[in-house]
Amino acid sequence: MGRGRKTLGRPWVIGALVVAFAGAGLGLYWFQPWKLWQDETVQEALPGVAAPAPAAPAAPSAGAPSASPSPAPRPRTLAGGELISHEHATSGSVKLVRLADGSHVVRLEDLDTSNGPDLRVWLTDAPVKEGRAGWHVFDDGAYVSLGKLKGNKGSQNYAVPAGVDLSRFSSVSIWCDRFDVSFGAAELART
Repeated sequence: MGRGRKTLGRPWVIGALVVAFAGAGLGLYWFQPWKLWQDETVQEALPGVAAPAPAAPAAPSAGAPSASPSPAPRPRTLAGGELISHEHATSGSVKLVRLADGSHVVRLEDLDTSNGPDLRVWLTDAPVKEGRAGWHVFDDGAYVSLGKLKGNKGSQNYAVPAGVDLSRFSSVSIWCDRFDVSFGAAELART
């Protein structure tokens, strides 16, 4: 009779271990806790801004009028703001920039936040609220995902899709799509 109990106990223990390991594996995949200790730094220049070339002194020819070339169109900041912390400590600034070719980018400068699973950069119509009140508001209204966060530190550019009505959007969020929470956000003040 003692042998029968051992036999019945073993499958249950093995089944419980299989479920526990599967649950731990799923939890690790879902939460990706190792990302909290991994930083990704990305340093991108603003598109369309070339380093100024040294001007070579040109000797004007006698009698010829001196013509100076017209300056090339430069990127123009339309709006900007400072990031505030939500779920994770976040700092840096955000700019909405119109490039020389008429396209737009959202530029994150001096970004410093935690790394995490499935982080995105969102252009939203939600107001930026301090503290826990601002953690979950950005998916309540209109938003445009500008793509995955390239790095949790540094300066980066995110193209705004053509045809987006920029007058509808007033903020930018570093959004964790997996847990539906903002890591940090900035109100865009028009300049």
